[in-house]
Amino acid sequence: MLLPGSLILDWAGPAEAFRIANQLLVAGGLPPRFELRFIGPQASPTSSVGICVAGVTPLPDRLPAGSWLVLSGIAGRFDLASPDVAATIDWLRRASPAREAARLVTICAGALLAAHAGLLRGRRATTHHHHLDELRRVAAGCEVVANRVFVLDAHLASSAGITTGIDLALHLIAQECGAALAARAAQTMVVALRRGADDPELSPFLAYRNHLHPALHRVQDAVSADPRRAWTATSMAQVGHTSPRHLTRLFVRHAGTSPLQYLRRIRLAVAQAALQSGCGVTRAAELAGFSSDTQLRRAWGQFQMGGRPSDIARTGERTPAAA
Repeated sequence: MLLPGSLILDWAGPAEAFRIANQLLVAGGLPPRFELRFIGPQASPTSSVGICVAGVTPLPDRLPAGSWLVLSGIAGRFDLASPDVAATIDWLRRASPAREAARLVTICAGALLAAHAGLLRGRRATTHHHHLDELRRVAAGCEVVANRVFVLDAHLASSAGITTGIDLALHLIAQECGAALAARAAQTMVVALRRGADDPELSPFLAYRNHLHPALHRVQDAVSADPRRAWTATSMAQVGHTSPRHLTRLFVRHAGTSPLQYLRRIRLAVAQAALQSGCGVTRAAELAGFSSDTQLRRAWGQFQMGGRPSDIARTGERTPAAA
């Protein structure tokens, strides 16, 4: 949803993340998962940097079920007396996103629009640090969280703003399409994946990726896409077009771990997900590429995953992943 004066990076960054996710899915023979639409009270609003955005469609009577409504900030503060702002807030009240039919995503001061429409009551949310006090005044019944990259609360997802909108978009892509695809999208965008301070530890699919080395990314992509393969240091080095010894040096230097340790972390993540979905230990080990449940248990203890794999299989509870 675009208002006049919208901050381009607030909405263009996340939009590009969704577009790139689609591009990667199609390249892998899968259908796209996102359809981008731009709506607003004006057909051609002028952005924060003076560029006029064309082709914005009118605010719809209702949001399609399953849609995500992204509210971005503007340059300066919202003028509640502005006909465009007033019409948008009134529309938000009637459209009622963040309920069962749609997800509400706010970026930067977009949270203030949601607050004025009464959509944050009983929720946790964040916004840009310049707007935190204002959000506390406006958002009655909302727990305003400071010092967070983004905050997730049921059908509401809010980010601190500007570049953190990309962080939030990548996190939502990971939820929708898998962590491996989100990591590839982040790599394509040349951004580092971050997390909110109260979010769980990064998935191993997302960790070890804060680098720009193409050979290393090729190996990580291949391992993440097919962890069950009988990987060795030699076969991974072949993917990276380097020697096993040099690949190990690259992993240690850029990812802070070794190739085989990285492989075990990916396999543990797959096994943990399988256990949480109801698989037994033997089946989870098989799905993850471990040669036996004994090998899975050994790796589980080595990485201090907490408890035992059989405990997860019985309860389905998530254990904290070791860094």
